[in-house]
Parts: sequence; C-alpha cells; structure tokens
Amino acid sequence: MPTQLSDNIADLRREYTQGGLRRKDLPEDPLVLFERWLKQACEAQVPDPTAMCVATVDSQGRPSQRIVLLKHYDEKGFVFYTNLGSRKAQQIAQNNQVNLLFPWHFFDRQVMVSGKAERLSSMEVLKYFHSRPKDSQIAAWVSQQSSRISTRGVLESKFLELKQKFLQGDVPLPSFWGGFRISIEEIEFWQGGVNRLHDRFIYQRTENHWNIDRLAP
Repeated sequence: MPTQLSDNIADLRREYTQGGLRRKDLPEDPLVLFERWLKQACEAQVPDPTAMCVATVDSQGRPSQRIVLLKHYDEKGFVFYTNLGSRKAQQIAQNNQVNLLFPWHFFDRQVMVSGKAERLSSMEVLKYFHSRPKDSQIAAWVSQQSSRISTRGVLESKFLELKQKFLQGDVPLPSFWGGFRISIEEIEFWQGGVNRLHDRFIYQRTENHWNIDRLAP
C-alpha cells in the first residue's frame, strides 16, 4: 500500500537558481569545462565530488547502474578501477558501450559522458593498486564482487586472515582486479535553470574537433 510520503513526493520541488550556461562561455575542449566544474565541487567540499554513476547493459539489453569513483581523466577518457569478475566488468566484456553521470546537485549540475570502455594496461593497474591504502589493497582480495555470500562475517573473517598474512610484506596485485578507461564520444553539461528552463550543451567528437549543440531541456 502507498504510504503518506509516497502520496506527497510529487509536491517536492525547488527552483534551480544558481546561474545559467551560455554558448559563448563554453570552451572548445569539453575537458576544460569539466575540470572547472570538478574543481568547484572539490573546493566547495561537496561529498564525494568524484563519484559517478556507471551505466552498463547485459547481454539481454537490461541496464544496470552503480556508483564508482573517478580516479583519473584526460583526453583519452575517464578511468575507474574494479574487480574484473564484477557485474559491471562482465557486462562491459559483452558490450563496451558505457555511460557515466556526475550528479553535482549542490551546484544544480550534471555531466554525462558516453563512450567505449577499454581495459587498462597491467602497468597502469599496478601503479594505482600500490598507491591505495594497504587495507584497501587487502579488501580487493577479500571480495568476489557481485557473488552471493551468506553473511557479512564471511568478509570480515577473510579480511582479518589476509591482513595477518600480508602484515609484514607488500600486498600483491590480484589477477582479478583491474580498471577501465571510458573514451569520450559525447559529453553533455546540464545546468539547472529557473522555471525548469535548464541549459544543456552536448559536445560530440568528430575526427578533428568537437561539435557543440544546445539541447532543449
């Protein structure tokens, strides 16, 4: 049965008044604007400013989403790391078309990226893995991500066992742990606007430059 809250959420709304986005203010390179917005989110101490939703589809076309943390970006794409046995990694292996979404609600902003995923090299993965806190390295060994487990205690026991095992030495890189780079084929910037007249601009990659178009809200 619907609850009272369910009946009332249609009335929850606010105006987006933090400013607009105009074509004349857009740089030719979308990463310049992305970095500007990310820097503002970091400086404002927005919780998890690098959090992004990663959307993939399975072999039957059913979508799946999850939040991961962006670990690097440049003109080649956006990078994140994961267990290669996870649902997202398995789905990427079947269909490498991926969509990313950065939800910076504090600034009434979203950034959406569409592109193809490719596996990172072993050297890239190893370098990042050993930059992580040791407990995070151990945790990568503990979880067979997306597999079914009976209790949380299974994970905790395994973590303590491996923490003791690797107490004195380095934690080796698991063979089942890696990362992906999502190329930038399209990137859309969304800025909330008054009266729901939001500003949306999409950059689409061509052979030599970026095409920029305004989209209706």
